[in-house]
Amino acid sequence: MYFCGIKITAKILLQCTPEQADALRETLELGNRICNHISQKAWEHKVFTPFKLHKIVYHDVKSSFPVTAQLIIRLIAKVADAYTLGKEKQRTFRKYGAISYDSRILRYYTEKRFVSIWTAKGRMRIPFIVNDHNAELLKTQQGESDLVYRDGKFFLFATCNVEEPPEEEFKDILGVDLGIANIATDSDGQSFSGERLEASRQWYAERRATLQSVGTKSAKRRLKQLSGRQKRFQQNENHLISKTLVQKAKGTKRALALEDLTGIRKRTTEKVRHEQRAQHSNWAFYQLKQFVAYKAKRLGVPIITIDPRNTSRTCNACGYCDKANRKSQSLFVCGSCGHSENADKNAAKNIRSKGFLRKPMVADGAYATVILQQQATRL
Repeated sequence: MYFCGIKITAKILLQCTPEQADALRETLELGNRICNHISQKAWEHKVFTPFKLHKIVYHDVKSSFPVTAQLIIRLIAKVADAYTLGKEKQRTFRKYGAISYDSRILRYYTEKRFVSIWTAKGRMRIPFIVNDHNAELLKTQQGESDLVYRDGKFFLFATCNVEEPPEEEFKDILGVDLGIANIATDSDGQSFSGERLEASRQWYAERRATLQSVGTKSAKRRLKQLSGRQKRFQQNENHLISKTLVQKAKGTKRALALEDLTGIRKRTTEKVRHEQRAQHSNWAFYQLKQFVAYKAKRLGVPIITIDPRNTSRTCNACGYCDKANRKSQSLFVCGSCGHSENADKNAAKNIRSKGFLRKPMVADGAYATVILQQQATRL
């Protein structure tokens, strides 16, 4: 049966005993050792599709490693998936890289908050912790789940199929301009400053540089502790901003108009000074757009993508376009009619105007169905 909805990933934390943690580590190690074995066979035979690879390696792996048949199928799929990134070199897998489970080797007991999971030391029942949001998502869990080992903890990233509400009729459009000084500014004039993100980026950059220069064991331990904190902070900021924008559009019966910023990172970093490149590279606009897109789809808010060219140079009052109109990062003054306004708000209004020329593109493949995984890399 074809499912028409949104695939979202629920994140749950496993509460393992020391014995269970050992079993899960052993399982990940065994699984990735098998992946390296399969990858070697795939490389030798130059066979990279799951079906053909299954014929070559299944019986060999089944007779050589103490694993269940279903896990072998999942590991073959992992190797084949890795080679879709490129076949120029043999793929290798990290010792504790994530591995996938399906319903035959993993079962959720959502009411009692535990899972029954296959491990290298047999089937185990392991309790888990989950917040209310993810607990609600788990009610629609279907398909694969990734077992992830991160910072000494085990997580399951479960694929959930959430029913998509019908797209609502909209009376107006809320234009959103994305930037660096202000992460987002809407056509109503509400801005979300990037000062906190930039301050965070600078602090972590300086802290990492200091610890790397020290080079002691304690400094390396501290570096490991800092790893990922800036990314999580930025991700949380993007969640808050996207939630605010989507709820505003929903509450006022408006569609959301966003810029199509494909390739913008490369273009902007090539034009800025060397000392500013770290700030521009840290601009997670694509992640913010993903968050806006999936939240909008869950609430039935239409998304319209528009060409961003000249939105920051054009006067929203008279339509006059000139590079000189942009007096500074924050100030827009039209050289024709004299209209003066915050530059980001002016751009957001132009994005809104362009939105009326485009039909809603909620079903656009690039943004319509967004799978929010915490990027547990399988390699």
